[in-house]
Amino acid sequence: MKKLIMMTLVLATAMMVSAQNYKVETFKTKSGNEVNITLIKHATMAIEYQGYEIHVDAVPNYGTDYSKFPKGDLILVTHEHGDHFNIETINSLMKPNSILYMNQRCFDQANKGMVLRNGDSRKITKDISMKVVPAYNTTPEHLQFHPQGVGNGYILNIDGLKIYIAGDTEDIPEMSDLKDEKIDVAFIPVNQPYTMTVDQAVRAAWMIQPKVLIPYHFGNTDVAQIKQRLDADNSGIDVWLREMQ
Repeated sequence: MKKLIMMTLVLATAMMVSAQNYKVETFKTKSGNEVNITLIKHATMAIEYQGYEIHVDAVPNYGTDYSKFPKGDLILVTHEHGDHFNIETINSLMKPNSILYMNQRCFDQANKGMVLRNGDSRKITKDISMKVVPAYNTTPEHLQFHPQGVGNGYILNIDGLKIYIAGDTEDIPEMSDLKDEKIDVAFIPVNQPYTMTVDQAVRAAWMIQPKVLIPYHFGNTDVAQIKQRLDADNSGIDVWLREMQ
């Protein structure tokens, strides 16, 4: 049954974009349309659906040549840290009708775009909608990194395909609500001391119950342990290990 679900969810997993050789994961929506997710590095990705271009946490820190990418119809920023937010890169990706969403601290620096807060939702196009969910630290000695109520996580619903981009967070209680969202693809950060430990990522996976889990923003963490533990416990979650450190 798991194999059948994955065959209908996943179309291909080894395409390339431009000359930069980034892996592109391609998923099918409920209508059979393709969603292409370009895994750039760390927390940065680009998502394409029928020519509509979405950029998430676009930064140049990893040698990314954004001149080789299409400009963004929708640009999302989770929070203001430099490995997620770079106004020069955002400016290079914008066109006159681009939609730019970010948290308040980013807006205060950029003085452009629109602020979204935890709990907000938006209808972007007839096929694309999104919800904003919390992203924050809970470990007492780490609270200064990502205070509650400041950063955003995003759930994109693209023609029925639900993509959860967690932002910088630990395994917060609000993740238990995401199981009802029936997430298809979840991006979970695993980078100490700023985000989750392996144990926290495993707990988050059990709470969210995505079909596919892609650890990202993981630095030197051995994320293979996440796959090993979820596979050993027959979680039914397909963990994809990609170069998103």
